[in-house]
Amino acid sequence: MFAAAEEYGIAIEPDAERVERLLSVTPDDVELAERLTFARNVFIPLTTACRYTCTYCTYYDVPGEASLLSPEEVRRRCRVGADAGCTEALFTFGDEPDDRYTAVHDQLDEWGCDSILEYLYRACEIALEEGLLPHSNPGDLAESAFADLREVNASMGVMLETTADVDAHSGGRRKTPGQRLNTIRAAGRQGVPFTTGILVGIGEEWRDRAESLLAIRELHERHGHVQEVIVQNVVPNERSDFERPDPDTMRRVVAMARAALPPEVSVQVPPNLSPAADLVDCGIDDLGGVSPVTDDYVNPDYAWPDLDGLRAVADAGGMPLRERLPTYARYLPDGLRPAGVDPAPAPTNRDAWIPPAVSDRMRTDDPHGRRLRGVALGDGPLAVRSD
Repeated sequence: MFAAAEEYGIAIEPDAERVERLLSVTPDDVELAERLTFARNVFIPLTTACRYTCTYCTYYDVPGEASLLSPEEVRRRCRVGADAGCTEALFTFGDEPDDRYTAVHDQLDEWGCDSILEYLYRACEIALEEGLLPHSNPGDLAESAFADLREVNASMGVMLETTADVDAHSGGRRKTPGQRLNTIRAAGRQGVPFTTGILVGIGEEWRDRAESLLAIRELHERHGHVQEVIVQNVVPNERSDFERPDPDTMRRVVAMARAALPPEVSVQVPPNLSPAADLVDCGIDDLGGVSPVTDDYVNPDYAWPDLDGLRAVADAGGMPLRERLPTYARYLPDGLRPAGVDPAPAPTNRDAWIPPAVSDRMRTDDPHGRRLRGVALGDGPLAVRSD
């Protein structure tokens, strides 16, 4: 059983035969995707405070140095992104700051917020007002938090990273596989379209990679909520001495992901971190959120490719390139879903995957609403190569 799985009541035990079959997969065993997709986002680092101290992460700041964006700054960045044609407000921060971050908590209290999650809710409302669809990556959450935050989010996410108990997560404040799996499960139970993924090169073994992918598959089979899985390689930085995985390793892991996951779940690689053009024949079909106006604040040394760079990746596979929303098409309601796309089965305890605040924003008859509907229906304003 995975570390801390019993603590969270996670009953997932990857089948040994399926693991062995997956370990034998190569790029020759998977097919080229029909198309390659991406989203245009504005990256909004709501706070750099984090209760964890992962050894490979440059994003978090220590108490006394952590930043917290003001509501005015959140609105300004959203407005810049919407004016640039983005559709997604990507809210990211470390897991809920613990008591060490006294300045952060004092500021939240001054703004009338009991927690960073309450402030995130307000920030998502600002994004919707400015014409963007929120996609939040707030770290580990309980099911009650998902129940609240889903009402103002188009989709959400958290990286599983690995089911292995690795030294990269060591220390008194550490992530555990059980806690991460519990978060993914909680999102599914609350009907949240969800993004997760694995991190390659932080001390895990090949079997750990296979088991991680199969654990994600099992949670998706139970709840139907995983829309994409990111296969992300670790990159060198000022806090980490982990080496970037070699191209052959990434090709094999991506192929394993494609073979492990159901066809409806996309396989994504970040084009600023991975040699994406060398991975298109391994089954990738998505390049994730790419921002024309902000840095990748999690990996600031690695710039986003521009539209021509994305086209070059698609051309390497002879694939059409399509813009998408942060929410994948099958989760969208009738009238906002492209023709020919079957809807995902309804979540078990919700009427719809998309909350009213998000669907109403998309249906609003203003320039932002028209842009969102255009992208949703495959007729967005951004010129990309068509089928």
